[in-house]
Parts: sequence; C-alpha cells; structure tokens
Amino acid sequence: MAQDRDHVDKPEPRWQALLAVIAVVGIYLALPSSLIFGPVWLLPAIIAVSLPPTIVTHRIGRHSMNHALGVFNNTVITLALIGSVTLLVTTLPSHKEPPLRLLVSGGALWLTNVLVFALWYWRLDDGGPTARERSHEFGSRSFLFPQMQIEKIERGRLMVEHWRPRFVDYLFIAFTQSSTFGPTDAPLLARWAKLLAMVQSFISLCIVILLISRAVGVL
Repeated sequence: MAQDRDHVDKPEPRWQALLAVIAVVGIYLALPSSLIFGPVWLLPAIIAVSLPPTIVTHRIGRHSMNHALGVFNNTVITLALIGSVTLLVTTLPSHKEPPLRLLVSGGALWLTNVLVFALWYWRLDDGGPTARERSHEFGSRSFLFPQMQIEKIERGRLMVEHWRPRFVDYLFIAFTQSSTFGPTDAPLLARWAKLLAMVQSFISLCIVILLISRAVGVL
C-alpha cells in the first residue's frame, strides 16, 4: 500500500495546464480581428512575459509567487475571453463576418471558455496544486468528485484511497459545465466555485444562443 501511496502522491505534472494556456493563446490568435479586443499582439505578449516566471518560480519552490502569477495569467486570459465574447455579441447583428467564419469563431470561444475555467478550478481548489500536494488530503474541499462518494472501506480495493484531482478532472468539470450549464457528477461545494461556474455558464449560454440564432438566420 505504501508503494501505491508514493505513486499517487508524486508531484502533479504541470504540462497539461501549460498546454491549456498555450492553446488559449493559439485560439485567440486564430480569431478574426473583429473579435479581438485591443491589439492582436497584446495577449500573447503578456503571456509570453509572465509564463516563464510562472514556470521558474514553481521550479525553485517560490510557491506563493507561482500562485500569484498563475492567478494573474488566468485573469488576463479571462478578460480576453470576455472581451471577445462581447465583441461577438455586438458583431452578430451587423453581419460583418461571413456566417461560417462567425460560427467557427463562436465554437472556438466556447472551447476557450472550457479551458479558461478549467485553469481557474485547477488553480484555486484547495489553494492550488502545490497546496494539494503538501496537504496529502483525500479528494477536494471545493468539488464532490465521484471518488469521494465511495465508502471508505472500498477505497483501498478500488485504489482511490489517496486520490486527489488532477487537471483533467477539472477540465471535465469545466466541459460539462459549459455543455449542460450545470454540474453533473461533481457537485460544487465552495462558494467561489459556484460563482465561477455561474460566470462560465453565462458565457457559454451567450455563445450557444448566438450560434443557434445565427444558424437559424442562415437557414
């Protein structure tokens, strides 16, 4: 059992979250200029400057600084997302963009919404990934994952005795939140998570309604 615990408690790889940030920036650059708030280069430049220190502070053990930089990165990409969705709302009635391009852009913003809020959930739950690793606590304090609903006596048999959520688990929550406009198998416990989920659902709902209305208009 000690071997299983050592395997579970090894540091969480950060490459998945890093890849999500890079994907958000890539999707942002692929959007039409009419859906980009401010200069096109602004978001990539900010992330290019702030991301290396985020990685370095994690490597050298400056966890408070790493957490602050992570929150800053998330805030920047969230503001960029909100700006683009706002422009999408105002662009739709003017018919400035071709229908197909507008639909593709809406889908890209929906995907961005999923990635951005997955990063928020991952960054804030139980104080962040580093704090979760240090505490060695089972499960989560902000979300009720299915593994947490397994009876304690059964956790060892199912090899989830020392289970903790990873980035993919938060990505799943964000995906279902944007798809169903509510939690599915992982109910929200923390108030901050409920507030973020409300914002995410609202953004997703705006995008989906706009896409449906545009599709109906084209038909």
